[in-house]
Amino acid sequence: MLNQIDKISGIGLHLDLVLRKVQDAYLRRFQELNVDMTIEQWVILHQIYELGDAASQRDIVQSNFRNRATISRVIGGLERKGWIKKTRFNGDQKRFKLELTEKGSNIIEVVLPHALELRQKAIENLDGNEFEVFLKVLDQIGENYDG
Repeated sequence: MLNQIDKISGIGLHLDLVLRKVQDAYLRRFQELNVDMTIEQWVILHQIYELGDAASQRDIVQSNFRNRATISRVIGGLERKGWIKKTRFNGDQKRFKLELTEKGSNIIEVVLPHALELRQKAIENLDGNEFEVFLKVLDQIGENYDG
């Protein structure tokens, strides 16, 4: 048992290191593109783009691993930049509708091709089976920590 624990003693550090490398690559690319944006802003802006007319703040909160306050703060930042607007759905005054503005759509047009390129970089030199196993292992590690 001790030998097995020794083998995984740095797993958290290793996962964190890889995540930081990925995040740094995105942040460098945003900087090269002269786009003042955080990773969290990109994730939410892209989700709004993907969801289209159906994008609601509730959906964004439920599909992210951040708390409601953090999501609200990021959405507020996107609004202040003029990249999104927040209104109410017709006939549903409880949910906020999130829409890209023209400026937000322009940011998507500039950044999305580069984000797709960075996603491809993640799987360079991996065959499809290796990537499937990788995702399965990550999912299992996550499930191991579920209540």
